[in-house]
Amino acid sequence: MSAIADNLQAVQARISHAAAAVGRSPDAVRLLAVSKTWPLACVLDAADAGQRAFGENYVQEGIDKIAAVTGRHLEWHFIGPLQSNKTKPVAEHFDWVHSIDRLKIAERLSAQRPTYLSPLQVCVQVNVSGEASKSGCAPDEALALCRAVAALPGLQLRGLMAIPEPTDDPQAQHIPFRKLRELSEQICAAGLPLDTLSMGMSHDLEAAVAEGATIVRIGTAIFGERNYR
Repeated sequence: MSAIADNLQAVQARISHAAAAVGRSPDAVRLLAVSKTWPLACVLDAADAGQRAFGENYVQEGIDKIAAVTGRHLEWHFIGPLQSNKTKPVAEHFDWVHSIDRLKIAERLSAQRPTYLSPLQVCVQVNVSGEASKSGCAPDEALALCRAVAALPGLQLRGLMAIPEPTDDPQAQHIPFRKLRELSEQICAAGLPLDTLSMGMSHDLEAAVAEGATIVRIGTAIFGERNYR
């Protein structure tokens, strides 16, 4: 068994343990393997070990990988900041977008999603930590943005995504995830049936699962430390 296959098993075990600790089914949490900056060989290694959903931050890198694995029936999620001049290739090639932070991006994705494809599954990104350097709408803007996105053709609003400020304090890790879950509950109560909370990464997935994550985005714990460009 490869190192990546071993790592996938270890991450799944962490998810299962975290879910069981709060009375959740491990099947309620999907593992998204964040393959950004990693070569195609690593994606294929993970796919051979049974992983099906992969996350990319860079448009062209993601499209190149998607083209190279046609026929493997993998699912591709765009999870990075998205500029308006890059929406067309994302709309044409990806299955999910987690990082919608303003209506203009959603409108362009809607207009550019080919009609022969199923609706693009999307999440609204919320800046739950209030960091100036982070993408995402403000929490008090999330409901209005979700309503506008949900009304667009070619898109299916699934839920919310967040990238909280990192901390090594296990208790502090829970706070932003709890805020996102509570915000999702408020939006659901307002009449939008969200079913997805995309939150949690390699260092804090246990806290995210405890607070209701349905997708955890894991890179380092599967593929190793990255050389960021």
